[in-house]
Amino acid sequence: MTTATTLAKAASTSDYKASGRTSLTASQRQRLAVASGNIAPSWPLDQMIAVNPFWPMRDQRIESVAAQMTTLAGANLLMPRSYFLDLYRRGEISSSCLQQAAEDMGIAMTEDELEHALRVTEPETQWHTIADFLDHQRDPHKMAWNDEITHQISQFCAAHYQAQRPILGRGQISDQPDLYRHWLDVTRHDRGLSIIVDEPGLNRLFGELPDDAETLLAQAMAELYLDDQTVAPYAHSLLLSINGWASWVAYLRWQGELHALPRDEMLALLAIRMAWELVMWRYFQRNYPARFKQLTGLWAQAKQQLPDVLAEHERVQRPLWVWAKAAELSYQQRLNSRLLVAEPHRQMSPSLQAAFCIDVRSEVIRRALEAQSDEIQTLGFAGFFGLPLEYQPKAGALSRPQLPGLLKPSIRVTEVAQATGEPRALNTRARWQTWSQAAPSAFSMVESTGWWYAFKLLKKSFFPSTEDNPVSQLSHQPNWRLTHQEQSLTVQAKAELVHGVLTAMGLREFAETVMLVGHGSHTTNNLHAAGLDCGACGGQTGEVNVRVLAHLLNDLDVRRALIPLGINIPVQTTFVAALHNTTTDEIRCFTDTLANNHKDWLAAASKQARRERVARLDASLSDADDRQIQCAIEQRSTDWSQIRPEWGLANNAAFIVAPRDWTRSIDLEGRSFLHDYDWQRDSDFAILEAIMTAPMVVTNWINMQYNASVTDNRKFGSGNKLLHNAVGGHIGVFEGNGGDLRIGLAMQSVHDGQQWMHQPQRLAVYIAAPREPIERITAKHDNVRHLVDNEWLYLLRWSDEQRIERYYQGQWTTQA
Repeated sequence: MTTATTLAKAASTSDYKASGRTSLTASQRQRLAVASGNIAPSWPLDQMIAVNPFWPMRDQRIESVAAQMTTLAGANLLMPRSYFLDLYRRGEISSSCLQQAAEDMGIAMTEDELEHALRVTEPETQWHTIADFLDHQRDPHKMAWNDEITHQISQFCAAHYQAQRPILGRGQISDQPDLYRHWLDVTRHDRGLSIIVDEPGLNRLFGELPDDAETLLAQAMAELYLDDQTVAPYAHSLLLSINGWASWVAYLRWQGELHALPRDEMLALLAIRMAWELVMWRYFQRNYPARFKQLTGLWAQAKQQLPDVLAEHERVQRPLWVWAKAAELSYQQRLNSRLLVAEPHRQMSPSLQAAFCIDVRSEVIRRALEAQSDEIQTLGFAGFFGLPLEYQPKAGALSRPQLPGLLKPSIRVTEVAQATGEPRALNTRARWQTWSQAAPSAFSMVESTGWWYAFKLLKKSFFPSTEDNPVSQLSHQPNWRLTHQEQSLTVQAKAELVHGVLTAMGLREFAETVMLVGHGSHTTNNLHAAGLDCGACGGQTGEVNVRVLAHLLNDLDVRRALIPLGINIPVQTTFVAALHNTTTDEIRCFTDTLANNHKDWLAAASKQARRERVARLDASLSDADDRQIQCAIEQRSTDWSQIRPEWGLANNAAFIVAPRDWTRSIDLEGRSFLHDYDWQRDSDFAILEAIMTAPMVVTNWINMQYNASVTDNRKFGSGNKLLHNAVGGHIGVFEGNGGDLRIGLAMQSVHDGQQWMHQPQRLAVYIAAPREPIERITAKHDNVRHLVDNEWLYLLRWSDEQRIERYYQGQWTTQA
């Protein structure tokens, strides 16, 4: 059955009457829930993580979701035809891979026919809402309906959710009015709506709307003649028209489910958007009978043709999906050839071990560090180092997660020692920074503080310095208090915690020095800075995690408790917490215990990594010396006008789960997440299961966010960074002073002004493990099975016999 059939025929023959219709049927309620559930969450700025914007639809094939997005929102999951044609001409798409892609997809087209499909642009019909139809006939001198609807809803939501306080009056979260009812109250009192859209009497119709969301939805579906099959796609299209705020509400829903809170306002937001449709319908019915008659005809035709429109998009996009897959297979073919010929590295007993986050940026610095000596061993592990933490400064009541958004923290950590007066100082710094860094404050701050702040702005321009979040300004005391449900962890509980970390990390033999290297970025005047700190772990640096883990592993009582658990850490082994600055490639250790040769290795590795990355940051520095490159990169990190301080996780393409010895001799170009794994030490494959259900999902989120921000930055990216204004302090950004809340990455994060810096392609996951556990884990977990079988990623097995094969829908296929 095709997707077009599942969305079904939308022509409605039922003659609903609005009068007396006050509740939804069970079928309508279920279909609205489906539509509401299709929106992925978007995290706030201070906890920004990468999210697959199509995550709730992972149980459908990616091609089907793409057709729906194009049909319902005019959005793209594919690059334009010219992009693929350019790759083909440059030889980055091979003929063999193009033929293989067509065969895999069951499309009987020759290479010439596929190339011809890139040169012909076929017209595509479009699904339209009521607002769309009215805008097509709108006087161009009047405000467009869609523009006003988006602006009005967006401004209301920004005020409603700011600090979780309503516009009218003040109150706590528990006092906060219902979203729909609050919007209705504000809108009924807004006398300017009729003036803005130049439609006299429009405002009176809002006074006729019902006071609760469910009645509104029931009335709208009755008057707009929506049958059960049309409800879901129509509701989905309305939510996509305000996708930014729908994504924020989805985040609140996600947090509610994570913390067992009864909070889901998606239907209320949908009711607000549908209320506008109903008001316009009634307004034209009463004031413009001839135009209303035309509107009813267009609307009936649109509902009837919806399945055909969807099918048409699927047909037109099929050749493009062949090209997309061919580009992905071509990359995999090149990578496979390098993986299979690489000689495994023979690791001598290391004097220095360094465990890094699997972030693609660490591949460059790890390779540079390993190049300094055969006495160095690096490992790749999830950036939160397996610690389910939330960090709470002793100076304040707030806490922040230090782990992926998929997971819930179960342990709270606090520094033991704090300076006197720290709570007041922390609060003052936080309030000052919130005011001074908020985009709307650019003029009001100078006006309020006078010449003093103008001098500070000039100082920042000519003598830039760091601007860390006050909560991140740790006191660097060596001791930490760990609690679970307000109770301090016992030594045995701490030992069991780190036993799980070391086992998952595969670390059983220990060098004299073991570095635990988290990562963070360093930028100034960047509303999306948290997204550069970590693409997954709550938008935070890894500093707290590595410092806590080093503290636990250096604790002699914990070490003694580890011995009965099968781990004996030598007395001479010291764990050192460190942080990799991904903007400057400096590795900073939090204790001065490294040997001089280790310090020299780190310094040399930083120089090598900076030299490699500078070609993408500023090609004019390619011939500069190491000191000039370092100064230039450090200057970028403190320049408050710099819109491209680093490229983050751009151009990510692969996730390799294998022993580092297998890839150590390969330059992976900063495109691969590297997770150490030795299946022979994983007797029950519990570690593999954890990797496939957590890091693999997180890397899919990162990969798809970057892909979507490139294929359609208008809908899934945040536009021009120069125009960003913070909304509600931390909720998100507007591009300019209005419009929808923007999600995803700014254009400057994926494009250098001349070319894309991220090539959108689905993640290729390579796992070095036997077939059976991969099959079993995939079948056991719906999330994994959906990602694999619906082609949201490629699952590949790298065998001990140096063969690479793909697992897809229960079948193994050897790859070239």
